[in-house]
Amino acid sequence: MIIPAFRWRALAALFTIFVCAAPVTAESYKLQPGDILQISVWKEPDLERDVLVTPDGTISFPLVGSVDAGKLSIEELSGAIAAKLEKFIPEPVVTVSLKQMLGNRIYVLGKVNKPGEFVVNRNVDVLQALSMAGGLNPFADGDAIQVLRRQNGKQSTMGFSYSAVEKGNLEQNRLLFPGDVILVP
Repeated sequence: MIIPAFRWRALAALFTIFVCAAPVTAESYKLQPGDILQISVWKEPDLERDVLVTPDGTISFPLVGSVDAGKLSIEELSGAIAAKLEKFIPEPVVTVSLKQMLGNRIYVLGKVNKPGEFVVNRNVDVLQALSMAGGLNPFADGDAIQVLRRQNGKQSTMGFSYSAVEKGNLEQNRLLFPGDVILVP
């Protein structure tokens, strides 16, 4: 059976979306302001609570005080809290769980069907973000898409070619970071 070209492209695009969808893991997710965490210490019921990552990226926890949690992984934060608790509790076992993600926003602007800000609760790549924005409109230049990213006070621009990804070149279909902007000319 021969699959018509337009069906083949649609099938390839769907396959790309499902294959590239990477789940958030404790190692890959970096905490952001607005995230709500559940923190507990084994055999210490008084040290179990929900905490909010404040706008400056810190949390406050009993006996520990303020901890800079912004940009740490869940595992790194657990280790930082445990290290500070060792003054009071021998060999503390600290569990940190991400209860709610509130800080991850991406922006898709330009010639898409639904431009705007999108709150994401998982890792999202460029193709998935374009899909969230309703896809490219008929006047879009899919081969001149740009991803703008600000890191450490510096802005970088990365190109994205929709037709190259459609042909199977998935290298440029990179994962987006919170605050990334996709511009579709």
